[in-house]
Amino acid sequence: MNRRFCYLIYLLCSVIILLMSVLAIYYFFAIESFSSLVIASINLPIDWSSVEIWQWYLLLFLSSVYSSIGLMGVYFLRFSFHQFSQGEYFNLKNSQNIKRFSLFLFIQAAATPLHFALVSVLLSFNHLAGQRILSLSFGSNEIKSIFIAMILWVLATLLVEAAKLQTENRQFI
Repeated sequence: MNRRFCYLIYLLCSVIILLMSVLAIYYFFAIESFSSLVIASINLPIDWSSVEIWQWYLLLFLSSVYSSIGLMGVYFLRFSFHQFSQGEYFNLKNSQNIKRFSLFLFIQAAATPLHFALVSVLLSFNHLAGQRILSLSFGSNEIKSIFIAMILWVLATLLVEAAKLQTENRQFI
């Protein structure tokens, strides 16, 4: 059951990477759909009629870069789960991949306030002087993500030590 579950997570990570890539390409060609999604999901006092097409494309680019940080983490995480599904738990590759995942998770959590600040400035760029918006936020979700990233980093280091012990035990027997 454990190996099957790990393989399922591996497949899910692959699907997420593929789906997000397809969505980015889709939104590039259907920028109106992207703008509708943004308008429905961003709670800022933006004059949406003032946002021009170049701003939507720049926002799509910024959002793609921001999402790519998390997707890089998922990319490395899927390697670990693939090895877990094959019964390889304690090895250096798993540790490195989990460390990379935690690093990208940390970077994305730390970049979240900057990303949303850039989004607010970009979308209010055409507003009159004094009506432009700079929205900064750093909430509990970012703090949780940073702590999870640090915990995973430590656990990945423990995997290296476990691999050393496993190797020593094999040599002893």
